[in-house]
Amino acid sequence: MEGLRERKKRQTRAALIRAAVALFVERGFDDVSVAEIAAAAQVSKMTVFNYFRSKEDIVMAPVEEHAEESARAVRERRPGQSAVDALEENFLRGLAEREPPTGLSDAPSVIAIQRLIRETPALLQRLAGFSARNTGALASALAEATGAAPDDVLAHTAAAQLNAVAHELATRNVSRLVAGLSADEAYPVAVAEARAAYGVLRDGLGDYAR
Repeated sequence: MEGLRERKKRQTRAALIRAAVALFVERGFDDVSVAEIAAAAQVSKMTVFNYFRSKEDIVMAPVEEHAEESARAVRERRPGQSAVDALEENFLRGLAEREPPTGLSDAPSVIAIQRLIRETPALLQRLAGFSARNTGALASALAEATGAAPDDVLAHTAAAQLNAVAHELATRNVSRLVAGLSADEAYPVAVAEARAAYGVLRDGLGDYAR
């Protein structure tokens, strides 16, 4: 059971994100101050900094909630299941449930954040760092799974390929939603592309474009 204090903190955090994103969408990321975010959320400026270190942290907070999800999917896969199959299964489940990391969530707040990230260089830089961190975590999980050294080249190469596929699929899905499609309309092609992309990883590229 969530205690009153924890619920209040979660609600304040969510209110700060909503207020900040609304202001960023209206006026642009660079033209909104932390003080203005605090005023919109009806809290003090110090309260904002108690929850977030910077404006970038506010926007990226929902993204950070899914940090290292690929590594978790590998560590929690079924006995005998390959890493590729586990990650494909996880991505397809995310599509079916319209989870934001798949790019197929058309919730207005998610679309607003996606637009902000695409249009703001500082946020794109943060997203790149987030992706690199996730790839490193996945490489560690793959090295553990294969009994390899932490710096094993195959683990890191596989992690880079696996996360690149997920990123490309999510980016394509976001583009469809930003262009005006609903998640339900985009779902069939999103599933087809995911199966095709993970199929290439499963089968290898040995004969591709020979």
